[in-house]
Formats: sequence, structure tokens, C-alpha cells
Amino acid sequence: MNIGIFGGSFDPPHLEHVRLAAAAVESLNLDKLFVVPAHTPPHKKDKVLSSDEDRLEMCRIAFNDCPRTEVSDCEIRQGGTSYTYLTCRRFRELYPSAKLFWLVGTDMLRDFPSWRNPEEILSLAALAVCARAEKPGWTEKELKDFTARFKTDFAIIRYDGKDVSSTEVRVLAAAGEDVISLVGAKTAEYIRKNRLYEIPHAREALLLEKPSRRAHSIRVALFAAEYAAKFGISEKQAVTAALFHDCAKNLPPDSPYLRGFRPPKGVPEPVLHQYSGAYVAEKFFEVTDGEVLDAIRYHTSGRADMTSLGKLVFLSDMLESGRQFDGVEKLRKIFREEGLDPCMRQALKDTLSYLEKSGGEIYPLTREAYEFLKREQA
Repeated sequence: MNIGIFGGSFDPPHLEHVRLAAAAVESLNLDKLFVVPAHTPPHKKDKVLSSDEDRLEMCRIAFNDCPRTEVSDCEIRQGGTSYTYLTCRRFRELYPSAKLFWLVGTDMLRDFPSWRNPEEILSLAALAVCARAEKPGWTEKELKDFTARFKTDFAIIRYDGKDVSSTEVRVLAAAGEDVISLVGAKTAEYIRKNRLYEIPHAREALLLEKPSRRAHSIRVALFAAEYAAKFGISEKQAVTAALFHDCAKNLPPDSPYLRGFRPPKGVPEPVLHQYSGAYVAEKFFEVTDGEVLDAIRYHTSGRADMTSLGKLVFLSDMLESGRQFDGVEKLRKIFREEGLDPCMRQALKDTLSYLEKSGGEIYPLTREAYEFLKREQA
């Protein structure tokens, strides 16, 4: 008997999850595949997930037509941190003579050595791996590395998955975008009906922007959401600040949204929209979180002693996937490998250098931000 186990946050489950499940049933000749939403994933302990009930129900909807597939609430009933080795123990007790497979994508395969008790997991179940937007030849390299480390191999699921993430779905839903193509009509309707991931007035604010600027704002939110938990930042705060950060960028000076707006003195034109954006977000779109408003207010200039949220929004605005300028890949590498402060310092240094060489006006807050980080990191 062959039993598959597919664990994850499933917040929400998307169509690539479903396609992977169907491919696993076929490739591994599974008699049964259990989809197991986690209670608290070990790598997402600081992340606020949708309710257990919502994630379970979305899984039941999403996987309803997947052959030989059943949604299990065993990790949610267990509570606490959902460690894979404990779940494998439970299924080994339930199916003592079965061959167990634990489903992972290639991204999780590479993280597997950092999991709790990986050797015990492999003594209970084989890994079954699905490619996620991999280049040809990935199998040989990963098998070589894996067998050298664990003295065993893994099974291959014959499906090359697209690079879709639940984070992307959450951000797009927060922005008021249609997510049917990512999650299917029934799951999309559940998300809409239950107002999951909704950020009030975000869609209205985005409609004030030109289409190209709106696409940029969504990319900023995607970047911020992807890294928020890594830095102990609320994903909702990060996405809110990102989606509203340019809401006044394309407003004409006589816009009714700017009636009563008074910027600080001496603000250069390229910086002005950070102040007007915070004003519009608070006055017209009911953004009341002071930390979020501050992140919007200084997302272009920076300032001394920024919050982690402010730094993340500043850098997400600069490093989102659509940005192309000399040095952007260097900054992205620093961001990924060294974190917020080293990247902020380099980004501010590069900005000052560019403005000095091009003859652009340097706003004092930008220099103050750079000098502050220099002192802090000395």
C-alpha cells in the first residue's frame, strides 16, 4: 500500500498544490494521499496564518475533485508546532506496513537538512519531490547532494510545477485583484465571501495610480510579503504600507484628495509623494496604524532610526522585481544574505552617490539616515 502525505500551511491552497497532488497520486501509484494543513509550521512560527477552520475548508474545496485524496486535520487537532517527524510517526502507526511518501517541492528539498530530525523522517517515509520551475538537469545534481548527505535517494513526481506561491495569492487578494486563475473559482469565492486577506480600501487607493505604477505597487507588496516574516515584521503591515505607498504619486496638485495637504518645507519634487501618500492614506482610506503611515511617509527619503517595517518598505520599493538599474543585483544579494541594515546602508550610500554625481538635490533626511546607520554599524 502506498500512502502520500502533503503538508503545508495552505494559506490558501492554490492550483499548483492541486496539480502536484494529482501528479503525485499518478506518479507514485498512491492508494491514498492525505493533505495535512499545519497548525504552526516550524519555519513560520512568527507568522499569523488564517484560521485553522478557514484553511481546512479551503483545502476541502480545493482538493475535492483530486482522486484518492483526503484532507486530514491531524496536525491542527494536535496543536503546537507541526513537525514533520511527528506527523510521519502518526501515519506510520496508522499504516505500519505501507510505503509512506512525504511530498515536497525542490525549494523544500533544499531546506530539508535544516528540518527537525531529518534522519528520523527518512526512516519513516521517503521524500517525493516535484520540480518548481527548475532548469533541466536539476534531478542529477539534487540526487547527488541528497544521497551524499543522507545515504538514500528520493522519489520523483512527474510534474514540473509553476512558480506560484500562497504569498502571491494573499497579496493579490489584498490588492483586490482576481485570483481565480491561481486558486480556482470555488476557492476564490470562499476567499472573497469571507474577506480573507482583505485590506480595506487598498483597491480604491491603487486605482488612483496609473496602470504601470499600480503594477509596481503590487510588486513592492509581493517583495515585502515574501520577506516580512524573516525579519519579524507583520505581513499585513508590510503589505498595507506597500499597497498604499504610492497612492498619491499620480495625483495632480489640484486633486480633491490633496485638499488641506501641507508638506514640510524644502521637499524635493521626487520626494513629495511620500508625504502626500501618507496624508491620503490616513485621511481618505482610513489607514490608522502609525507605523504603517511612517513607512509610507519615508519610503523614498528614508530617515534616521527607521523601524524594521520602514526599512523593508524602503528596500522593497527599490528592489522589487521590475526594478532595473546599475547595482540592483548587488543590493538584492546583500538584502538576501546580510539583511535589512547592511542593505539599507548600501542603498542609501548608492543613492547619495548617484545624486551627487548627477547633480540631483539631496534631501537632508536621506543623508541623516545614512549617517545614522554608519554610526549604528560602526
